[in-house]
Parts: sequence; C-alpha cells; structure tokens
Amino acid sequence: MIRLFVFAILNLFVLHVSVSPLFAKAPTTPKILFTSARDGNYEVYIMNPDGSEQVNLTQHRATDRDAVWSPSGDQILFESDRDGIRDLYLMNPDGSNVRRVFRKAIYRNDPAWAPDGKQIAYVHMNLEIPLFVIHIATLGKQKEAPLADGLDPAWSPDGTEIACSVGGLIKRRLALINVRTGNRRLPMRPKVTNRQESPSWSAAGDKLAFTWNKNPPPLADGELVAKAWDDRRTIYIVNRDGTGLQQIVDEAGPRATNPELSPSGNEVLYTQKIDGHLQIFKVDINSEVPTQLTNIKQNSGGDWFDPAYPLSVSPQPQFLTTTWGKVKSK
Repeated sequence: MIRLFVFAILNLFVLHVSVSPLFAKAPTTPKILFTSARDGNYEVYIMNPDGSEQVNLTQHRATDRDAVWSPSGDQILFESDRDGIRDLYLMNPDGSNVRRVFRKAIYRNDPAWAPDGKQIAYVHMNLEIPLFVIHIATLGKQKEAPLADGLDPAWSPDGTEIACSVGGLIKRRLALINVRTGNRRLPMRPKVTNRQESPSWSAAGDKLAFTWNKNPPPLADGELVAKAWDDRRTIYIVNRDGTGLQQIVDEAGPRATNPELSPSGNEVLYTQKIDGHLQIFKVDINSEVPTQLTNIKQNSGGDWFDPAYPLSVSPQPQFLTTTWGKVKSK
C-alpha cells in the first residue's frame, strides 16, 4: 500500500513538470485554438479553419485564454488564473491532463513555443513598476531567465530570433531579439512606428504579420491620440528584413488585432469588433477577402495547427546554446 501511494505521488509530480504526457495526440486535421467568453467567462476553444465544430476545451470557472499549439501539435500551452495568479499551464489537445508549467507561481502571460518544442518564451510583468520582460524557459527543468524587455513574443521558425513589441504604451514598435545574445534589431524604420504589436511568423520564417496603424490622426491631446490610434489599428504583413509592407485588412472598419499567419502562409486570422462584440475572422492574403469564423459574442485570438505543415521539433544547436544570462531556478 505504501509503495502504491509513493508511486501515485511520483506520478503526479512527473505530470507537473513533464512535457511528454502519455495520452496526448496531435490533431490529424487542421485546427484553430481561440479564446471565447460566450458562456460568461473566458475559456479555450478549438474549431476547424472554416469555423465549424467549436468546442470548449477548458470548461473551468477561471479565466483561461491565449492558447498556443506546440510545434508537434500534441500539447497546448495557455494562460489561467485558476491557482489565484495568472500563470502558464499545459494540457492535451482534447483538454485533458491540465497542469501548471512552473512550481513557483508568478505572473506569466503571452506564451510562445520554441520550434524544438523544448523551450517556451513568455512575458513576466512586474505589477509594481510596471515592467514587461520576456523570459525563456526550458520545460521540465524549472529553469527560466530574462531575455529582454518587451511584449507579445513570437519565436521564429529557425529558432534564432523572437519577434516582439517594444517601447511605451503608444510608441510601441516591432523588434527582433536574438535568442543567444539578447541583441535587438528594428526591421522597420518608417517615420511612423507607433502601436506595432502582436507579431506572428510565417512557417517559412520569411514574413511577419502584425497589428499597426501607419496613418496617425492629427490630434494633440494624448488621450484622444491613444483612442484614435486604437480605433484605426489593422493588419499588415512585412518581410523579415522590413521590406514589402502590405496592408491586408481595410483600415476603415473597426480595429483589427491579434493576427496569426496560417501554416500555409496564405491566410491570416485576426480579431475585429462587429456589432459591439469581438469576433474572429480570417483573410486571404492574395485576394484580401475576409471570412467571419465566429458569431457568438466575445471571441478573440487564434492559433493554427496543420499536420500538413509540421515544424521541426529536433533540437537546434544555434538557439539551445544560451549566452543571454545566468539561468535561474524558480
């Protein structure tokens, strides 16, 4: 009896820190994760790329949101405050086997996977300052370390850079952070760079989708400027080197945010307010024709997985060897 009890405790501990649960299975068809508050609180949902078969995965009274697929599609990483503080959790693609990533809970959000499936990036917010710092962690080892100030991290498919948003509330711009050195480069240098946010990589790593408003309103008052910027944000695509800027969602409509490039690179998910409620759309990059995927109130975000476009999950030496600081155990 004692042996069985000890074995059960050890199994629970392993599930808490492991990244290879026994019964996780990747989807065999393309799927999209998204956040919805249709039932009164925020939950993680899954649906087909045409908007059909929308299913609640989390079914919890906590706020669950911002779910992202692992590169192999056999795990989902998401945010939740179910233990009293917003932190990161893992679960299987069917919503089972939910467990916290870290033993020590602190405020963590904006999760992103490394292409090897062994590391993640996320934002830790110091609520007292406030200060937003991107961290990198190795799953299963309880090790994490700061990389650079920023928001909305997105790990490049080749593993060498993390795209993010840097700067203040209004003067926020797109930046690429070298994972090994922490050095930052700004791919775009137009006169207007305010409110460049939420970058998303193409599967080939040659393009980025992001939210922006390149046409600032002629207003002087700070609050009015902020609101006008917010109301006119929309979706753009740009080459990794900052060239080839393309606006793919009309700026005349309600603001469009949270872009996510499809694995094929032909479509972009985004969130837009329609009739007072946030809804999820996708737009064809070539035709720029949008399709509404959700109709029930309050949906946002989105992350694609398509087994036809798998990412490499082999360790890549160029980004597993870290020089960005002393790794701390939490």
